[in-house]
Amino acid sequence: MNSSLSEPRAARIWFDKDNLWLELVDGRQLSVPLAYFPRLLRATAEQRQGYEISGGGTGLHWDELDEDISVAGLLAGVGDRTKIRGIRARAPN
Repeated sequence: MNSSLSEPRAARIWFDKDNLWLELVDGRQLSVPLAYFPRLLRATAEQRQGYEISGGGTGLHWDELDEDISVAGLLAGVGDRTKIRGIRARAPN
């Protein structure tokens, strides 16, 4: 089986006040809180609209925001994976 045929692919995205909405090519729709992605949460509405559906629908990209989101990751519940600079994990007591 060709894995690219079974991967979830985005047809379109849109936003409301608190969420990123995603429609897949198979008709499913998913809403994800913007809080999962701090760059999108802090972005202006105009910046959020500056996206590109990439990889044949397998990814979402915002050049101006330096944000890339995997469609499969959204379906798996994966939020922002960027590391926060200057903060170190505390060792357990």
